[in-house]
Amino acid sequence: MSGTSLLQVVYISSFVGAVDTASILATSRRNNARDGLTGLLYADGRRFLQALEGNQLPLERTLERITADPRHRAVVILSCRDIAAREFGEWAMAERVAGADADAFVRHVQTLIAGASPAVRATFDGFVQIRRAA
Repeated sequence: MSGTSLLQVVYISSFVGAVDTASILATSRRNNARDGLTGLLYADGRRFLQALEGNQLPLERTLERITADPRHRAVVILSCRDIAAREFGEWAMAERVAGADADAFVRHVQTLIAGASPAVRATFDGFVQIRRAA
């Protein structure tokens, strides 16, 4: 990653142990507001799939915190690209709760990713569909 352009990074990781996603979301919202980052965090109880976007330095610092966080295992960057404008206007989280209506959840995620590029939409939609069947 280089320059001062607006970047978007999409990564996936696995949870280590029991994870309090509500606590993670609260901390993420505070940190991301401070750092001017937006995106989407999807959590299904076993994995995180996240798109983060913002200026290079705060985004890189956030990724460093994520990769150092012991709650994450096997952090894999799926894409890193310059973007002309933010695709996620606000910080959002989609969490799959056991026993919840799977179709309603898929519709919720599709609403959250509606403004994203086709590749990012396909990444989230494909992951949600696969995880829905799991």
